[in-house]
Amino acid sequence: MKRSLFNVTVAGMFGMVLSAQDVTRGGTLFKQQCASCHGEDLKGRGGPPLEGADFTSRWPTSSLIDKIRSTMPQDNPGKLTGGQAADLAAYIQQTGRTAPSAAPATVSAPGPGPDFPAVGNLQQLMRGIMFPNSNIIFTVQTHDPAENKKSGNAAAADGGFNWSMWGSDLYSGWDIVDYAAIALAESAPLMLTPGRRCENGKPVPVNDRDWIRFTKEMAEVGRATYRAAQTRNQEKVSEITGDVADACLHCHEVFRDKARPGRVLSDLTSKELRCTKD
Repeated sequence: MKRSLFNVTVAGMFGMVLSAQDVTRGGTLFKQQCASCHGEDLKGRGGPPLEGADFTSRWPTSSLIDKIRSTMPQDNPGKLTGGQAADLAAYIQQTGRTAPSAAPATVSAPGPGPDFPAVGNLQQLMRGIMFPNSNIIFTVQTHDPAENKKSGNAAAADGGFNWSMWGSDLYSGWDIVDYAAIALAESAPLMLTPGRRCENGKPVPVNDRDWIRFTKEMAEVGRATYRAAQTRNQEKVSEITGDVADACLHCHEVFRDKARPGRVLSDLTSKELRCTKD
């Protein structure tokens, strides 16, 4: 019976063991297509390692199949069929689980970590990182990142300086979506930097339970967006843009969108109450 990608994906989602034939085929294909970058032992070479608990927790079977099929090999993404991607996922997960762990290196006790004080206020952080990268993700609703780009130097196009165009002639549309999702996930903890100030000069409430919860929500939605982007499917990323918008809204409703005393809530021009809950 011919195997379908759907059945293999569902099997992986529910933790079922893929067949030995899948693993064997995947091993042969891995040596041909993947070993030069990831190493025959999966410990990484030019590309990252594909073994260990951290890797398997981040890439369950269904997500790993999507990523392989849509983004690998790096020099020719989309080359592999769904069946080949499933075989590779079976081999990587099976081999990654059984690979012997390297002996832990002996290291001296770590000293205090470096101190990175906040440079910008919260508004600058939002407008410098969160806002533009969220907009890149929202753009997937109306523009397929795989669509052909117009020829010419976009950064030098008429209309004045447009910083968001820099790099668009260097990286593919899907690469840029990847980078935007990673920027959201990785920069969210910067909202918890001690000593950062709001635009109005008030300290950012880094120890507030809700503030911490909203920060974690933004980090998680960034990770989820990255996983969706790995499918190279416009519809899947478009669907998750609602989660990105909600993550922003949840924090804004509590800490940002407030009216001055005596004004209706719809008048959100006041900034003196921002970064406070009362």
